[in-house]
Amino acid sequence: MGLCRGVTARTGFGVLCFGLVLAACSTSRQTMAPLPPETDITSSPASEDPGPAGSVEADSPAALSGWSSEDHLAAFQAYLLGCGVSRDTDGSALCERARLLARTSRPVTSYAARRFFETGFRVVPVNPADDRPGLLTSYFAPEYPARRDRSEDFDTPVLARPRDLERTPAGVVQRRPDGSTGPYADRAAIEAAAAAGSPSAPVLAWMKAEDLFFLQIQGSGYLTFEDGQTGRAAYAADNGRPFVGIARPMVAQGLLPDNGTSGDAIRAWLASHRGREARAVTALNPRYIFFDLQPDNPDQASSEHPAGAAGVPLTPRRSVAVDPAHWAYGDLFWIRADIGGQDDGPTLVGATGDYRGLVMALDTGSAIRGPVRADFYMGRGEAAGSEAGSVRHPLRMWRLVPRP
Repeated sequence: MGLCRGVTARTGFGVLCFGLVLAACSTSRQTMAPLPPETDITSSPASEDPGPAGSVEADSPAALSGWSSEDHLAAFQAYLLGCGVSRDTDGSALCERARLLARTSRPVTSYAARRFFETGFRVVPVNPADDRPGLLTSYFAPEYPARRDRSEDFDTPVLARPRDLERTPAGVVQRRPDGSTGPYADRAAIEAAAAAGSPSAPVLAWMKAEDLFFLQIQGSGYLTFEDGQTGRAAYAADNGRPFVGIARPMVAQGLLPDNGTSGDAIRAWLASHRGREARAVTALNPRYIFFDLQPDNPDQASSEHPAGAAGVPLTPRRSVAVDPAHWAYGDLFWIRADIGGQDDGPTLVGATGDYRGLVMALDTGSAIRGPVRADFYMGRGEAAGSEAGSVRHPLRMWRLVPRP
């Protein structure tokens, strides 16, 4: 969940994209075998998983447990939206093959989508050094009320990127009038200046303090103004300070019970202690996010969901944030994240579902570290946020590598 993972970093939905390792491949391009004659593969019950048949190679996606019950057409459509970001030679060629299939097949069938993946990719397990499960968390695009002018409840400014903030190879610094630089102010100083009526940057909108804090944790979100107009608050910059979760310190200070640190509980406490008390708690997290307010065009599919660090809109339940030290944008994975038990790794109390299927790496985040670590984009709005808050599952991953 957002409070566990920290702030994601990207242009459209979060905050810490310092650079992506893009793997390039010079393997020669070969023509793929044509698809075999189409047959009905949807007649078996969805719960059945025949597993690898005798003719299925061990590295084929068809050998994955649960593959037969996947929604291959939905996965293919999500693949089409994101595959263009791949910088891998074979990946780019496969993306073009998918686009050709979409243009010439009207419509693309579930069978054709399934065979596209099975003929185009081989499966490679992603194993951590100790062979223990990794971790799946989830995030979402929140929606919050906002105002264009300050009021009693809407008293906290949404700040644009400060004019004196610079990102240098040494980190984020403040450029002083005399040309010298120093570390940029932490959250406590930024919030104190804003509360005193002298915010450190241009004001884009006004929000309830607790809503802005959670918006900054998620990294971006949607604002609804009093006249019904909406806008997207997109990540613009950060102050270079590390993210620190406030749940454990709140428990240590006796502000919340040990078993009562859900996002709703933290939000309720901040709302009921708005002002100096709440700012003292939020200041425990020195990281501060600045935003860019962009138009929201819900009638356009391309803007219905925020863009990840890869620069393309995220597809709910098909997009993940990964560690850029291990993976590149456009990498395709099969994930299996069951609620599990104590021996499998951490699971949140109240987790209600398992997650299994094809996802694409289109984002990254400050708390997403390691090869078997993913943050699952759940979608936009309250329902997505409620489910995202229950995801902290032991994770297994397999990478689908394009066949040359």
